[in-house]
Amino acid sequence: MDRNICTTDDVLRLMDGLFAQDGDRWTAGAGSWWDGFYADRERPVPFFVAKPDENLASYVDRGLIAPGRVLELGCGPGRNAIHLASLGFEADAVDLSPSALAWAEERADEAGADVRFHQGDIFELTATELTGPYDLVYDSGCFHHLPPHRRVSYLALLDRVLAPGGGFALTCFAAGEGGMGSELPDAAFYERGGLQGGLAYTPESLRRIFSGLTEIELRRMHDEPSGSPLFGEPFLWTALFRRSAERAEHPPAERAA
Repeated sequence: MDRNICTTDDVLRLMDGLFAQDGDRWTAGAGSWWDGFYADRERPVPFFVAKPDENLASYVDRGLIAPGRVLELGCGPGRNAIHLASLGFEADAVDLSPSALAWAEERADEAGADVRFHQGDIFELTATELTGPYDLVYDSGCFHHLPPHRRVSYLALLDRVLAPGGGFALTCFAAGEGGMGSELPDAAFYERGGLQGGLAYTPESLRRIFSGLTEIELRRMHDEPSGSPLFGEPFLWTALFRRSAERAEHPPAERAA
């Protein structure tokens, strides 16, 4: 008889196990699934293009973010981290997939961009190696592949690594007309044992989840034409939040998640 649930991390791992093994897209064991996803580089996947997100370029152009230390979560083939490195950011980028990172390193070499790529679980790496502080944490498509209980881990990650006054920028599936991703309630994902391709969010839900940060901008991503030097798809939300210059304290269990 096992009675080994003693910590927040124990609970989170237990809840990870409620999902079917082939539905896992977020733990270290999901790397092989993502390797298969990235195996064919010619697939017509929108974000396979070697272009930065239009919102990210806009933040730089408008002076909303400035060169400093940046951590990209779920970097895939590296297009955003490479863009930021080319602008003078000191960039760390994390992904579960060795195949995605091999592609990203090839692109970085071609662009002459200095990016430190790291393979592994974003929660494990930010608890041990990538502890910050970072002036910017950027996430283009990682957050919406997390199950609801891992939002606890995600908020704890931001608490660990984001510098006072630092920025957190996100793109994720948008709920509603023209959006993408599942709009099922949180509990339904545990009943079904999978994430239905990813979770859609409303602006209100994003504001509630990240209420500890100050909203700078939250809008639909602009639809960029194929000839544009920027990536943009209107089925995504884009958001930029900023942390208070004075770091808030949280209970130890929450910090450790």
